[in-house]
Order: sequence, then C-alpha cells, then structure tokens
Amino acid sequence: MYAESVTRTETAARTPSRLTHSSEAIAHTASGATWRAAFRVGSADATIAPAIRVGLATAVVLVVGGLLGHRELAGFAALGALCAAFGRYEPYPRLAGKLAMVGAALVASIAFGSAMGVVGVPMWLQIGILSLLAGASYCFMSGFRITGPGPVILVFAATGAAGYASSVDDLARLVTAGALGVVVGWVAAMLPALVLPMGPARLAVARAVSAVGRLEQSGTGAVEPALGSIANARLVIASSGRIKSTVDHGRELVAVLDEAEAAVQQWQLHGDATLIRSIAQHEKELRKLKRSSMIEHDLAPAPTLAAPEGYFLEGLRRLYSRPVRMNALRIVAASALAGWLAAGAGLEHPLWASMGAIAAMQGLNYKQTVQRGIQRLVGNVGGAVVAAGLIALTLGYWQAVAVIVILQTAAELLVIKNYALTSLAVTPMALLLIGFSAPIGTEAAVARVADTLIGVVIGIVVAAVTISRSDRHHVTV
Repeated sequence: MYAESVTRTETAARTPSRLTHSSEAIAHTASGATWRAAFRVGSADATIAPAIRVGLATAVVLVVGGLLGHRELAGFAALGALCAAFGRYEPYPRLAGKLAMVGAALVASIAFGSAMGVVGVPMWLQIGILSLLAGASYCFMSGFRITGPGPVILVFAATGAAGYASSVDDLARLVTAGALGVVVGWVAAMLPALVLPMGPARLAVARAVSAVGRLEQSGTGAVEPALGSIANARLVIASSGRIKSTVDHGRELVAVLDEAEAAVQQWQLHGDATLIRSIAQHEKELRKLKRSSMIEHDLAPAPTLAAPEGYFLEGLRRLYSRPVRMNALRIVAASALAGWLAAGAGLEHPLWASMGAIAAMQGLNYKQTVQRGIQRLVGNVGGAVVAAGLIALTLGYWQAVAVIVILQTAAELLVIKNYALTSLAVTPMALLLIGFSAPIGTEAAVARVADTLIGVVIGIVVAAVTISRSDRHHVTV
C-alpha cells in the first residue's frame, strides 16, 4: 500500500497542473522551433492526379455556369464540386460512399445558410449557429475519417449562401447549383475507377514497400511505421471491390505485403536486410499506372482476401466518442468567440474570423493546431496581397475562371506539403469566388487578414486553455 501511495504521489508530482500545462502550451507558440516547423515543406507523392481531378471539376462547373448565364451561381456550384477534394487515396468503393456523404453535407450546408439569409437571421446569431454547424461537421468528418479540406468548407458554403439568399427562389437556385456541382465533383473523383480500379491499392502497397525499404537506414524506430503502412495497405486492398479483376490483383498485392512483413521480421530477428532489399525493388513497378499487372517475382498469389472494412457503422460509433465530442466543443467555442469578437470590433466579415479559428483547430493535437494557425495566418497574408492585385485588375468572368482553376489546382498540389502554401492559393481563390455573387474590392483582402488573425489567436488560446493533460506533443523532451 505504501509503495502504491508513493507511486501515485510521484506520478502526480510529474504531472503538471492544468494551469502549468496551459502556460507551457501558450509559451510553445512563441518558440523559434515552432515557427521553423510551420515553414517546413514536407514531401508528398501521387499529388498530381487528385489535383487535376479537382481542378477539372471546378473548371467544368464554372465554364458551364458562365455559358448558361448563371455566373452568380457558378461559385456555389464550384463549392459543390470541391467534394472531389475529399478522401484522396481511398479505395474507390469506399470513396464513392464517403464523397456522397460529403456532397450531401455540402448541399445541406448551402440550404441551411440560404434559409438563414431568407429569414434574416442577425449576424450575432448566425455566428453562433454556424459555430454549432462547425462542431457537427467536425464530428461527421472525424467519425467517418473523411480526409480533405475539413469542416471549414461546409461553414464557408453556409456563410456564402447566407450572404446571398434573400428569397425562397434564391434558396432553391443555390441548392440546385450546389447539387449539380457535387455531381460533377463526384464523377471527376470516381472516373479513374473505370481505368485503374486498383490504383489506390497499388499506391498503398508501394508506400508500404517504401517504408520497409527504409528500415535499413532508419533503424528500429521505423519498424512501427512500416508495419502500420502494411496494415493500412491490407485494409485498402480489402476495400477495393469484389469483381474478379480486383480480387485477382488484390491477391497478388497481398502476397507482396506478406513478403514485406516477412522481411521486417527477418530484419528484426536476425538483422538480415536481404529480403528488405529484394522487396524494395517492387516499388517502381507498383507506382506504374496499370489496370492489372503481376509483379514479376516468384510469389504465389494469396489464397484469400480479408473482408472489407465496415466503415459506416464504425463511423457512426466514432461520432459519439469522447475525444471527438470534446474537440467539437472546443471548435464551437473558438468559432463563436472569434466571430463575436470580430463583430464587436466592427469588422465587416466576422464569420471569416470564425473560419480562421475552425481551420486552426482541425489539427490532431495542440502542436498541429499551433502550426496550422501560423500557416493559415502567414498564407492568408501572402494570399491577401495576391488577391488585392487580382481584384485591382478587375478581371472579367472568364479571366477569373482561369485564375480560380489554376489556384485550386495549385492548392491541391501543395496541401500535403505545407498548409501555408495552400492558404496562399486558397485565399485569393475564395475572394474571387465571392466576387461572382457580390461586388468585392481590395479592402476585402485586408479584412481577410484581420479576421484571420483574430480567428487564429482565439483558436490557439482556446486550444491551450482546454488542452488535454495527455497532449504532450508540443513539449520538448
């Protein structure tokens, strides 16, 4: 009993109080290492095809909207088409369902925002309601593990609709435009399934093989990531469909993963890297765009495939998990506080401050929240300069469409590498889209920076005050 009491006392002594932990978190934001990390450009592979798909979907809806004479609605159709930006690298059967859910959520957000505009909900109440929408959107995307731009897109869609719609007819037109955009985005994202149904599975196996190939240079610390990459590749293969061509190819890919797992075990037990070097040679072949190919080696295909992952029911259960609920509450609080503070300061677009807080708090932990906040702020400053220059040029509709498509494609190319670079492209793109439905001047770019600053600061402060005691990612060991 005494020993247990001493152990509990020592543990309590090592565990900082919430005030101390929050103070350490706030101090982390001023660290030079934190700012250097925010500007670090990461590596990314297989980014071109997803970026082209999103750019293509955006171009289609903007061009069609312009040709049909509905230029003021084209921006909302483009927001619907952004569903193509979600779930990159997912196996196509699973991607089809997730994109349909995202599309439905985008249309619902447009309808919801339009309804607020029609009713004439005052700004302070809009801020509160859309902050609740942000929390619900976070639960939805976290629960179903939908990767991509995150809840901020749904809030942006609702915000734009609330500012535009003034009648039931407007509501119907916006919802129709958004729904048509979703259809275009869904089709653009799913088109490769007709030609390369096992593309995501091949990429996942290539990444697993690459992770195994790095073991010899990286040491034992790379074992867990390698095994995790192998496990993820197995799930992707299992979820890639059950037609004969995908099953046969999937069995071949599973055999490669079996060999990769054996290579890891051999290296761990005997320090023998022979099999690691052998398996690493398959990466180049796996990254080729092939519909169905057998990797040239002596492995027999695996006899069976694992059952596909039941992501929907599991997602429903995760919706109500405590970590998801707690972070959703933090997002609601940060979004509402940022918006109300911006409104109280007399800023013209207080909901932009709310979106700044939401975007920052999409990080998985406090360290990522701070990094995203810094990146969004810096990216918005640079993007505002670009936006001011573009707005000053008074671009015509078609010139603006060309710029938007280029910026959207660039954002998708850069999103995995560095969020600041993504914000640099997204900020002028978003302002140009707004310009389709309402006149906008260069002062809007300055307002965007001011609102973002408020949102980021509030988001980081709320994250620090509510930080979990177990969140030590930002602490230098």
